[in-house]
Amino acid sequence: MLKFIKSFPFKLLFIFIPFFFISGCTQKVKNVNDTVRLAIQGSADIHKSRYEVTQLPYASTYVRIGNNNQLFMVLAFAETPTGKTITHSNKNNPPQLKWLASDNGMLITQSGRIIKTVNLSEGNLLTTHSTSPDPLSLGLHLATTPKQWQRTIDWQPGYHSGYQLDSVFVFDHAEVLTINGKSVPVLRFNENVLVKQLNKHYNNTFWIEQQTGKVVKSLQYIAPSLPRVEMTILKPFN
Repeated sequence: MLKFIKSFPFKLLFIFIPFFFISGCTQKVKNVNDTVRLAIQGSADIHKSRYEVTQLPYASTYVRIGNNNQLFMVLAFAETPTGKTITHSNKNNPPQLKWLASDNGMLITQSGRIIKTVNLSEGNLLTTHSTSPDPLSLGLHLATTPKQWQRTIDWQPGYHSGYQLDSVFVFDHAEVLTINGKSVPVLRFNENVLVKQLNKHYNNTFWIEQQTGKVVKSLQYIAPSLPRVEMTILKPFN
């Protein structure tokens, strides 16, 4: 779970994020010290109304780490892999999206996949590397997209470096999700992951929009020995 969540029930938490000012897009920020409420008194899951989500000028997501309560997080930065801030998504060069919480806890995603985490109390995914494109970035809904993929990851605690993950993507079924009060037709894909060095298997699940192939919801493990994260994109970065 995120480092800032240290005890239950939750206390009232606020985050002051040094957002970049970006004009002409959904990430426009009028005040770099805008306050975003991330948690409420009590131990219940956080739920935002459709109006609240729409009114916020930031991309946003629900996040649940392990069996902990659901959080509401906002997008702090959208950057290229080289660290250059960008204002919109590019299919040929997917941005790295940095979802930030209080105490600098962070999830970094690319094409819907968690590729790095920072300041999580149970451990962190340090790097994700592959010599070939992630099928999520190509669009799993397309027949031409490869359904097998290899990557290496490093994570902590412990010295876990250069572990190879072999993935096979399998279409499960079509369904309709209700996200932020809207019906979203999706295709559900399971990612079967093998970690040969550990002789371990686990499964990730991705729900992608039928038309665009963008990930709108996912259940994915940070690393073989770290918790699973559920993410539901409420307002995407465009």
